[in-house]
Amino acid sequence: MKRLKGKIALVTGASRGIGKGIALRLAEEGALVAVHYGSRRDAAEDTVRTIAEQGGHAFPIGAALQSVSGVRQLIDSLKEELVRLTGDPQFDILVNNAGIGTSQTLEEETEASFDEIFAVNVKAPFFLVQQALPLLREEGRIVNVSSGVTRIAYPHLMSYNLTKGAINTFTLHLAKKLGPRKITVNAVLPGIVDTDVNASWLHTPEGHKHAVEMSALGRVGEPADIADIVTFLASAESRWVTGQLLDATGGSHL
Repeated sequence: MKRLKGKIALVTGASRGIGKGIALRLAEEGALVAVHYGSRRDAAEDTVRTIAEQGGHAFPIGAALQSVSGVRQLIDSLKEELVRLTGDPQFDILVNNAGIGTSQTLEEETEASFDEIFAVNVKAPFFLVQQALPLLREEGRIVNVSSGVTRIAYPHLMSYNLTKGAINTFTLHLAKKLGPRKITVNAVLPGIVDTDVNASWLHTPEGHKHAVEMSALGRVGEPADIADIVTFLASAESRWVTGQLLDATGGSHL
């Protein structure tokens, strides 16, 4: 039996990369998946088509998450679509995956770029949870995608690192807050994953060799590696796991 049969999931930033992998995997396990995108509607629709071809169910939903108004737009659109499809605006699983993946060095950082990365990586998931809580069912699941940079020092990505540290703290306190509703909250901390965001340097001989050498398991991470962990945390099998930061770096820098 599929582990998520009858469940409804919202995955932010699901048009490509890790988010797409998560959406595909949740749908494979039986969930109806809202595939969020910021600007890449074609890519989101492609993800939805792939899910349909594999026998799953999904729909695209667009909203820019740089502002709270964008978050509200996402929730309003989600409610409208769920009522149309199911007759009920409630859902079960929220995966906060959308984010900006790079930042400037400490010396190069500007106020504008600092504000932008915190708006997308911290403010958006914070207010998305706030707006989604009335719709999230009892015994629901929240999974935040953080990063291995909260354990491994990368000073050339200083602002990005800070945003993911904030997500880890958010995960801990939110798990305590939502415990009475039997909603679990956990974070997954990926390392280097083979996505289009990393392709420019990872798909070079030097870059690939460097990434492989970092991992205790001797390979580069794939979106499916992260998606399987998120699927576990979204399922009933993780009912006794909450407030945890799951390292998903393949043992990088052990």
